[in-house]
This record gives sequence, structure tokens and C-alpha cells, in this order.
Amino acid sequence: MLVTTLLMMLIMILVWRCHWVLVFLFTFLSLVVECTYFSAVLFKVNQGGWVPLVIAAAFLVVMYVWHYGTLKRYEFEMHSKVSMAWILGLGPSLGLVRVPGIGLVYTELASGVPHIFSHFITNLPATHSVVVFVCVKNLPVYTVPQEERFLVKRIGPKNFHMFRCVARYGYRDLHKKDDDFEKRLFESLFLFLRLESMMEGCSDSEDYSVCGSQQQQSRDRVGNGNESRNMSTFDTFESIESVIAPSGATKRSSHTITGSSQMSGEGNEVEFINRCRDAGVVHIMGNTVIRARREARFYKRIAIDYVYAFLRKICRENSAIFNVPQESLLNVGQIFYV
Repeated sequence: MLVTTLLMMLIMILVWRCHWVLVFLFTFLSLVVECTYFSAVLFKVNQGGWVPLVIAAAFLVVMYVWHYGTLKRYEFEMHSKVSMAWILGLGPSLGLVRVPGIGLVYTELASGVPHIFSHFITNLPATHSVVVFVCVKNLPVYTVPQEERFLVKRIGPKNFHMFRCVARYGYRDLHKKDDDFEKRLFESLFLFLRLESMMEGCSDSEDYSVCGSQQQQSRDRVGNGNESRNMSTFDTFESIESVIAPSGATKRSSHTITGSSQMSGEGNEVEFINRCRDAGVVHIMGNTVIRARREARFYKRIAIDYVYAFLRKICRENSAIFNVPQESLLNVGQIFYV
């Protein structure tokens, strides 16, 4: 109760930006009640007051071990992520056979290629024709609007057919069933392809300076997975013909030809992704197992090999959280020693 009150005080100051008088009154009244209970426990330790202290200490140990193990897993993924130079060195086929289908690779990283992907393609002789790295982030907000939920970015050249999608949820949002999630993900992917094609078409003509500035804003908002996407950009592109008018007939015809070729390239890629989607969608999830090193101290081995392993075992798997059907699930495991 004391920790909750202190955290609530920080929320009122930093998030809600309440007046300091209101924060002081809330904190003072809460601490008066809670310190009374806490002091009563301390004065009666010999008469049974040790029981709630032992229970609180046990919960503290459990939370600390879980936080430590989760932090180490995330640090391992951050430091072992694959560089883009390594991906480009593999070529369009990634050094393997690209089979029809779409692979959704789930990762906790919002940037970079996760190590689990290199581990996957190193041990298997083939990968999917289209690869989408999916990162699900829970934000400290009430809800995220549907039109701002997915942020999509291309990874590497077009012929690689690799994308990143960051799905953002508020603490009130619920992850819907897998079919609905896939549908909205691909809708956002196709919308990104249309925007990308329009931006490339606009960058070829100097008449479209307004579009050029808007293109840079859209790249900053759509390309960065850590920033919010402004949907007014999409409204601007939808009404682009009414905002910008060409200045000459020759340039108008050249822009028409360029635009038609861009739309043709976009349509080919959308058609290609649809064919791969019909071939099948596979959900690839990493399962990083943490183990303590042999030279580690005994309490660290107990905390990692037994306590944290037990907590991971009884915790719900990501496949259950994301409602992934078992027939299209592929788990890729690796061991990390701390």
C-alpha cells in the first residue's frame, strides 16, 4: 500500500499534472492511514506481525526475479539483433529458398532484425516469400484508435519483401482473435504500399514541392515505429489531386506516365502479397530460455534455473495471448546464459 501510494503520487505529478496542493493532500491522508497499519505490524512482530512481512518479502523476491529475468532477455535481444548489412549481404533470397507464404515473426524489438530470425534461417533451408516482423507494444494510454494502431515500415529493398509492423494497444484494448488481427495488419500493409508508391511518384517532379514536404513528414511518421502516426497525412494524400495542380501539359503527361508506372509496381506487389497470403500465413515466435552459467553463484542459479523457469512455465505463452492457431504456429527456441 505504501509503494502504491508513492507511485500514485508520481502519476499525479508527471502524468495527470495535478496541482501540488491536491497531490500533498492525497499523499498525506493516505500515508496517515497506511503508516498506522504498518507501524502496528512492526510493534507486534513477536505476536504474529512477522506473517505479513514474510508474505510481502516473498512477493518482493518473486517480482524482482521476474523483472531481472525479463530484463536480461530483452537485453540479449537488443545486443544480438542482426545488422542490416548482414541482411543485405544475403541478397534478395536471403541465401535460402523463398517458398510461397507469409511469415509473421513476432519480436519485442521495435527496430532492427531480431536474432531469432537469423537463428531461424541458419538452421532451416527455406523461408517465406514475404516476411513481416510484428512487434506488439502495450502503451500507458487508455486506448489506441484503430486507424493509428499499426505502424508499417519496409526493411531493405523492395525485392526483399520484408516489412516491420508495430501493433500498439492501450491498457483498455483487447487483442482480438487472430483472423481480425491478420486482416487489420494486411490492411495497414496495403495502405503503406499505396502511400509509398504515391510518395515515390511525387518525388520525381519538382512541381510537387508540397507533396515533397508532406512525403518527408509521412516517412518520419510511418517509418519510425516509436512515434505516433498522424492520420492527417493520409487525408492529404487522398486529396492530393485537389491540392496540387501541374503547371504544364508536358509535365502533366510525364507525371501521368510516372504515376501509372508507380501504380503498376504497387499493384504487382500487392498482388504478389495476396498470392502469398493465399498460400498460407505462418506465425513464428521465439522462445528464449535463460539459464545461469556454471560459474554463477548458487543463489543466482536458484533464482534463474528454478524460480524464473517456474514463473515462465506457469505464465501464459505468447501464442495464447495473441490467439494464434496451433496449426500455423512455429516456435523457434534458443538458450541464453547469464
